[in-house]
This record gives sequence, C-alpha cells and structure tokens, in this order.
Amino acid sequence: MTKIINRFETPVLGEPFLLTPGPLTTSYKVKEAMLRDWGSWDVDFRKMTSQLREAILDLLGEGKKDFDCVPMQGSGTFSVEAMLTSFIPANGKTLVLANGAYGQRSAQTLKQAGRDVLVLDKGDYMPPRGDEVSKILKNDKDITHVVAIHCETSSGILNPVEEISKATYAAGCKLLVDSMSAFGAIPLEPHQVRYEALVSSANKCIEGVPGFGFIVARKDALEKAKGNCASISLDVHAQWAHMNKTGQWRFTPPTHVVAAFMEALRAHKEEGGVAARGARYAKNRDTLVAGMREIGFETLLDKQWLSPIIVTFFSPADPNFGFQKFYDLMKSRGFIIYPGKLTVVDSFRIGCIGHLDAGVMKNVVSAARDTLKEMNVTSAGPPPAAIQERQALLAH
Repeated sequence: MTKIINRFETPVLGEPFLLTPGPLTTSYKVKEAMLRDWGSWDVDFRKMTSQLREAILDLLGEGKKDFDCVPMQGSGTFSVEAMLTSFIPANGKTLVLANGAYGQRSAQTLKQAGRDVLVLDKGDYMPPRGDEVSKILKNDKDITHVVAIHCETSSGILNPVEEISKATYAAGCKLLVDSMSAFGAIPLEPHQVRYEALVSSANKCIEGVPGFGFIVARKDALEKAKGNCASISLDVHAQWAHMNKTGQWRFTPPTHVVAAFMEALRAHKEEGGVAARGARYAKNRDTLVAGMREIGFETLLDKQWLSPIIVTFFSPADPNFGFQKFYDLMKSRGFIIYPGKLTVVDSFRIGCIGHLDAGVMKNVVSAARDTLKEMNVTSAGPPPAAIQERQALLAH
C-alpha cells in the first residue's frame, strides 16, 4: 500500500508508483479529468484541441511562430512513424543515430517504408557526437536527413542534440528529433537548436496518459510534406491541413486522453514550465543514483550522460539476485520498475519522471535495500566483466 507523504504521492491507496519512462504516475486531477465524455465534433472539444496545440507550442520558447503542432492518435511510436514517413521523401536518404532500441526502431521504420537508411550504431553506452556526424555527412552526399533520439530510454543516455544539429545543417541536411521522453522537461528551443520537426507523447514529461502523440514542425516543412506519406492515418500533412481547416481530428480522437492532457498542461505551467519540471526530475535522479550507489548498485552510464528521465543499473552478480523476483518484491512495496533493454549485459531501469519527487525516490531506495535483504543478496555489485566492458568502451 502506498504511504501518503506529500502532494506528489498518489492519493489512490494501493496504487503503485510507475517508475517507467511512460506510462507514468499521474496526479489525481489528471485521472479525474477523464470522468467526462466529450463529443469529438463538438465545438467544446474543437476548442480544447486548439488550446492543446497552442499550449504545446508555448513550450518551445522563442521561435515558436515558425512552428505548428499536429496531434496524432495512437502510441508514441505511431507519431514517430508519422514524422519519419511524412517529412522524409521517398527519394531521401537518412542517417539514423542509434545508441539503443529506439534509434534502431527508427531505422527499422524507415526501412519498412522503403526509405534508404544508414545507421551509426554507438552501442549501449555512448552518444553520437557532432564530429562523427560531420564526417559521415561529408563522405556521403546522398544523405538528406538525420534522425536523433533526444533521450535514449533503453539506456538513459541524454544525447547532445545541439552539436548534432550544428553538424547536420552545416552539411546542408535536415534534422528530425525523437524527443519522446524528454520534451517538456529538457529544453529544445528552436532559437538554440535547429530542427525541422520533433515528436513526443502525452504520457511522458507532461504527465498525461497514453493515447496520442504530437509532432511539432516548421510550417514550411509541413507544407513540403504533402504527398510523402504512404499511410492514410499517419500522414502528418493531411492531419495538419484538416485540423487547420475544420478544427477537428481526421479520425476518432482520444477525447478523454485529451481532456486529461489539458489538466496535465495546466499543472506543468503552474509548476514553472520546462525548467521547473526538468529540475524536479534532475533532483529525483540525483537522489535515486546517490541512494542506489550507497547500497552498492552501479549505473550503466558515466555521470555526464545520465539523463533526468530514466537510469539504467547493472543487475547484481550475486547468484541470489533474479530480476523477476526483485521486480515482484519491489511491486509489493509499491514500486513498479522497468526491465533492462540492453543488448550486452543484464540490467534494469528506474524512471525519474511522473507525478513524484525526491521524497518518493528515497522510499524507492529504502525499498530496494529491503528487497535485497529479503532475497539474501549480500552484494549489489555487477559482474566484473560488465564494468570492464564499460571502461573499455569509454576509453575508446
């Protein structure tokens, strides 16, 4: 049963915290907003859609006048595919910067759509750097677009999109950013970082619930996207044109999810916007990492690449440790964590985002300590081979 300590702890007794990169723990008011039914063609819902689009653009800061927001039904992956297949023409060639599962998924999406793709695979530990991008673009003049993952949640790496952007546009190419798990908490202001479009989702750093994503794109890029997408439902230009003409979604919108998102946006603004949301998440991360290291856990990443979104920890080498048992016992203590998604070593992840604060993270650490004791795990340290591999890759 969840113990109520402060306003960031869920008032719903027995509901565990979701320490994942989304869906995540939401406030009671966000949940409550879904209790009303809305007519998808009704003027009140159309007004809500218009307000949603404007509020998202407000998060861009300076330069927002050159952009528009296009909500898209479905999970975040739907919106990523919509962005990629709408803004990259059939004759384009894309450099995908991958250092985890979501970069690889973007490459797979483009290949499935028949687009020409080149992948820079950095593995699980390291970010792609601007000089690497420059070198590739210099040697391959056929590349027209670069795709970067803002925060790669399979490892927790916060990628250096600003230097990637500079390298991309210096070579005459265009940048698309998957900011699924970062937008709303980590600044991505177009007057500082140039890009054609970004994509995110309702159930991430804005702290809404799953059901739609959104593409934020330059208006001129939206105009040029007409006819690129082979999908009817994922065509960003068609969705944009229809919304601008009618105020309506082309297909049945997730009305309750939109209502919940409006409440989440209100809370986001009240908290202090992107800077304040990011600061809370960073404090969550610092509290979590310090506590888990004190127990003996090791983070996958070096400090400079740790994002405030999610942290990956090596699984202990102790033979008494098993992730499923650890997961079940943590859940019984009120915390749902996330399995690892690495290709090389065993790991697990703990999210820092959602309607929670550093006080919750202290309770997470206490729960992890108690769980290890119950499992008779005497050391939380990872296998020596995992540390050696990390050090070798970082040295390289």
